[in-house]
Amino acid sequence: MFKQIFSSFLFALFMLECGAQNSFSLIDKWLQDNIHEIGGRAVVMIWKDGKVLYSHTENNLNVRERMGVKWYSKKQGKEINDEMQDFNLNTQKPIASCSKWLSAALIMTFIQEGKLSLEDTIGKYLPIMSVHKKGQIQIKDCLSHLTGIKSPSLKESISQQQEYTSMDEAIESIAKMPTESKHGKSFHYSNVGLQIAGAIIEKIAGQSFESLFQQRIAIPCGMNNTTFGDRRVASPAGGAVGSATDYLQFLSMLLNGGNYNGKQVLSQTSINSMQQNYAKDVAVAYTPDEASNWGYGFGEWVIEEGKERANAISSPGLFGTFPWIDNKLGYAAILFSTNLHFKGRNERYTQLKWIVDKAIGIR
Repeated sequence: MFKQIFSSFLFALFMLECGAQNSFSLIDKWLQDNIHEIGGRAVVMIWKDGKVLYSHTENNLNVRERMGVKWYSKKQGKEINDEMQDFNLNTQKPIASCSKWLSAALIMTFIQEGKLSLEDTIGKYLPIMSVHKKGQIQIKDCLSHLTGIKSPSLKESISQQQEYTSMDEAIESIAKMPTESKHGKSFHYSNVGLQIAGAIIEKIAGQSFESLFQQRIAIPCGMNNTTFGDRRVASPAGGAVGSATDYLQFLSMLLNGGNYNGKQVLSQTSINSMQQNYAKDVAVAYTPDEASNWGYGFGEWVIEEGKERANAISSPGLFGTFPWIDNKLGYAAILFSTNLHFKGRNERYTQLKWIVDKAIGIR
């Protein structure tokens, strides 16, 4: 607590001294000071009032980080030289759980078209779930991690996902998982809810999840470097790859009432529904440390609650990318990185957002 107060005091002095025209200087400094805590290379971008106000890239891999990149590249069967190239605004990387925000938005397009209802039960579309007494789980439970299903660990989930040969196989596996509570009564952050919802929209539309994502989210938002891939089984909760620029365009769409360059992707009603805290007043079975004090909406964490919608929301990923929107200050931002340092993430994210809030507020 003392560190936070002292940091706030130093920042206030800094802002008074620097003035508005240099109000983003402390973000540069934060990146430089924290670069080896967030993987050695990163991008920060900020959007407000129809334009990118700030973009900065740091590329400063140390020897250990370079070895890590080479090891990962070799494991993935990629060209090491390509992987060693500088990070930039359009670098395409796995974004892990940042995918959840994209997938929830895609599913909401079916809700607003009346092709699906938040109150629909999953057994209506996936009979196997009813066979295993999970048919009464609702779509809204799937989007907010309130299914009541006791999912395996993250490591086990990733391993299982890679082994599935069809979406039906993935759903059958989930149907056989144990339950830990009645649906809607406990929060367990996992991949299962969005996998179920993803399977349902595939059945409704008769198309793959990737095709639906491209048609309804990526193309309208100009996200040319974002995809869930061509695997037989998409992973709606963590399988996307994308870039900082693409994700910021998605965030700007949400901040702009669902409109991107004249294309209405989502309605404001859909966005408001996504940005409520549905994890309030329920038991918490599991939540990751980096978001331990946040609520949860549809595919996104609620950092700070509001009235009609949350004041601030985010959907950070396993590999260190942290996108967020601040509705009060009217801006969207993203920290895009490849980082497996978990210790202190929440504190770093909170600090970075606080710095950006102050920079936006003083302009």
